[in-house]
Amino acid sequence: MSNDVINDQSLDDFLGAKPQKPWRKWAIRGGIGLGLIVLLLLLSRCFGSDDKPNYATRVVRKGDLTVTVSATGNLKPINQVDVGSEQSGKITQVFVDVNDRVTKGQRLAELDTRRLSDAVEQNRAQLASAQAGVAQAQAQVALAKATLDRQLSVYQLSGGRVPSKTELDSARATHQQAIASLRAAKAQVDVARAQLSSATTNLSIAQIVSPVTGVVLSRDIEPGQTVAASFNAPVLFTIAEDLTQMEVEVSVDEADVGQVKDGQSATFAVDAFPGRTFPARITRVNVGSNASTSSSSSTTTSSSSGTVVAYTAVLSVNNADETLRPGMTASADIVTQELHDVLLVPNAALRFKPSAGKSGSGITSILPGPGRMRRGNARQVSFGAGSSQTVYVVDEEGNPKAVQVVIGASDGNRTVVTGGDLKEGMRVITGQLAAGQEAPPEDQSRDSGAKAKPGNGNVPKAADNATAAAPMSSAPKQAPAPANAPANTPTAGAAAATERPRMRDMTPERRQAFIDSMTPEQRAEWRKRREERRAAAQSTGGE
Repeated sequence: MSNDVINDQSLDDFLGAKPQKPWRKWAIRGGIGLGLIVLLLLLSRCFGSDDKPNYATRVVRKGDLTVTVSATGNLKPINQVDVGSEQSGKITQVFVDVNDRVTKGQRLAELDTRRLSDAVEQNRAQLASAQAGVAQAQAQVALAKATLDRQLSVYQLSGGRVPSKTELDSARATHQQAIASLRAAKAQVDVARAQLSSATTNLSIAQIVSPVTGVVLSRDIEPGQTVAASFNAPVLFTIAEDLTQMEVEVSVDEADVGQVKDGQSATFAVDAFPGRTFPARITRVNVGSNASTSSSSSTTTSSSSGTVVAYTAVLSVNNADETLRPGMTASADIVTQELHDVLLVPNAALRFKPSAGKSGSGITSILPGPGRMRRGNARQVSFGAGSSQTVYVVDEEGNPKAVQVVIGASDGNRTVVTGGDLKEGMRVITGQLAAGQEAPPEDQSRDSGAKAKPGNGNVPKAADNATAAAPMSSAPKQAPAPANAPANTPTAGAAAATERPRMRDMTPERRQAFIDSMTPEQRAEWRKRREERRAAAQSTGGE
């Protein structure tokens, strides 16, 4: 062995190589080992944590639930008339404008009547000529009858010798011809009289009048413009008979039309008056559908298209103050079911599963999902009224505990519990929070156990809808928790007992995770509030 070392050293001396330093090898090996240790520690911290997850919970309350069906449509008058012209010609005068109130029979416009007046005079002259022809035919009849009578007298006096039979027959034929000519002349009088009446009618309809009493909605004609009425009468004016009573024609999705009935109440809103709702009532639901092709796709081997089926429902609207106008787009909510003093759970609790909660994405896992989508979106979720579902509550050890419930109607945010072991005041899990994250202020306030008064369904609904509000909004005052409410997890309980930490007190990682978990609407509201605080601080410093 020593000989080999000596040979290696002599070889290095012969080649002129620098002697190796043993500590470098050990330093490299030590660095690699240290890196592996750090990597193992990071992996164990990320995937091997034994900390119990923190859950967001809601208090189960009783309240009122209103189930509605959403639909969109347009306002229109009950009776709307399109006024046109049966006569062709040039418009000489227009007597009304848009928004003018008119009465039945009032003149709206007038066509050029010169040619029509000439046609009346011509037909009147033709009638006089036909009447003169009748008088002439009557004279011919009288002459033919006198000739026939004279020949018959001579025939009788002569004993049949004169006149001849041929002459007598000719006199009879001439008399009959005169009678026929008189009848033809009288028929010509009737024809001339009808032509005169038609010409008079054409002259009268050159005056365009209002068929109803109402308001002029549109005017599509100007003086000097030519109207060509060939096969279709051109629309010159649109008149609404009564704007104090209107209707809304909405399209109801085929998935919801089974719930919509005549006589149901509804409310709708228009963009012209944000924040204001108008009452209405359903007067008719059409049996026939309005099918339309929404999308299509094709390949080299096959083609397909999607069809949207909807049914038209008519809503009656009282517009006594004439605030609403024809053509406005209305978003209506039709009340199909009203439930009072029922046990309600948020839909997020029905969607929560412990297995899915381990990989939750923080605060976003407790925000209400789409639930029961309305018109224009997907259909209702797979479960329905009367089905058995599972919700989870937090037990004494902080672990999820399954509770079987039977669900009923849903408004998209909350669902009625009609059976099962779930009781009022219990806390159901709606989602799992990320590590180091706390429940939003809305959940903390609801976890305090404030119970909605029976008959006031707006309280729990507003609380559920507040989940989607900005996390930076101030939390309402907390009410004392009910005695029978089970305890929440230690982390969530501490978060509910203390105030929400400020952004400046968070670590950079926690602050970034909190901001990333916001929805775009929440982030915009948070920025708006931050700018308002900065502006207030600057104004205070300037003073």
